[in-house]
Amino acid sequence: MRIKFIALLCLLFSQLAFSAAKIESWQSPEGSSVFFVETIGLPMVDVRVVFDAGSARDGYQYGISALTSALFDAGAGEWNADEIAQRFESVGARFGAGVSKDMSWVSVRSLTDEKLLNKALKTLSVILSAPSFNEADFQREKNRTLAGLKHREESPAALARIEFFKTLYKDHPYAHPSSGVVETVAGFLVEDLRAFYQQYYVAKNAKVIIVGDIDKKQAEQIAQSLVSGLRAGVKPEILPEVPVPTKGVTKHIKFPSSQTHVLAGLVGMHRKDKDYLSLYVGNHILGGSGLVSQLFAEVREKRGLAYSAYSYFSPLFRKGPFTMGLQTRNDQTKQAVDVMQTTLKNFVNNGPTEAALIAAKKNITGGFAMRFDTNSKLVSYVSMIGFYQLPLDYLDTFQQRVEAVTVASIKDAFSRRVQPKNINTITVGGE
Repeated sequence: MRIKFIALLCLLFSQLAFSAAKIESWQSPEGSSVFFVETIGLPMVDVRVVFDAGSARDGYQYGISALTSALFDAGAGEWNADEIAQRFESVGARFGAGVSKDMSWVSVRSLTDEKLLNKALKTLSVILSAPSFNEADFQREKNRTLAGLKHREESPAALARIEFFKTLYKDHPYAHPSSGVVETVAGFLVEDLRAFYQQYYVAKNAKVIIVGDIDKKQAEQIAQSLVSGLRAGVKPEILPEVPVPTKGVTKHIKFPSSQTHVLAGLVGMHRKDKDYLSLYVGNHILGGSGLVSQLFAEVREKRGLAYSAYSYFSPLFRKGPFTMGLQTRNDQTKQAVDVMQTTLKNFVNNGPTEAALIAAKKNITGGFAMRFDTNSKLVSYVSMIGFYQLPLDYLDTFQQRVEAVTVASIKDAFSRRVQPKNINTITVGGE
């Protein structure tokens, strides 16, 4: 009970006092990349092991990455799910696993006390190197996943998102939903998960992220303990480029609802894109800043057509989507879409005002430190930096690079990259 109480206190009060993170990096003998940030003050450490094994690696087995990830804590080595959970709980540690389009990961958050940390890391190591993938656990998780996928068919928002990605990415590995589809998941065998694990969960495809109140020597030992049990393996082939269509399309999916969900956008930018900051800051003004964005003002405040309207870029290893969205009454759909498209066209043609740019910069840089003011936030940022091979001083220079963005650079980037004629519009709702 005392251990759990301490862990809870640490989770609630893990505010870190630093302006930027000094990231150290090295290669393990097995070929894994390691990224380490020492944070002093709280006796905690966050460890995440990231693999290039997201849903873009599903091939034609849509959902295989997600289902493989979901089974990691169902059994490993000699332990079943209850025993794994008890091992983590007994030392106040928290386990996590997940997938995105590009990556998959497993993680643990633990106190740094040697006895407690060693048990948490030992458990994580066995989960990584010897997952059970037994038939009973597989069937249970597969049925749970299938139930969720069938329930998804009743959500107009989910249907809009699925159709949006299919329209933008067609046959590219980014096109399908990370959780898969009923037709493919229903055909999985447990051997498929084992094969996926054997191919992608290997040392040369791993990046170990460590953030916490430990020194570099301890970090080296932690990384070694986690990847030494993995097969060496090989890195997967690089993902193909995303084709960029030169003309957008409009699609409507009928759904028995009084509201219509609208998603509009196109293939946007990747993580190392030269236009990244101009597009990012520009979108903050267009639709990424909530109540003060141009889309919100035009759609919601001036016309009351939707509760909210927004836009965002989702940069990935290859070009991720630029997305605009809103939800409106069926009879207002055409007007709302017209306003959204007109707002975008005006922004692309005219760019932001100098005053709007100054306000956006203040908003972005003023709250930047809060984005990584805890171990758990920082480990996510360092994972992103490591996985996408961004400069190790990315966090240190971010605010300076934001300040260098100009009205001219925003207008130039948007005019080249977000042309209104290329916008794809998906609507899901009634007539």
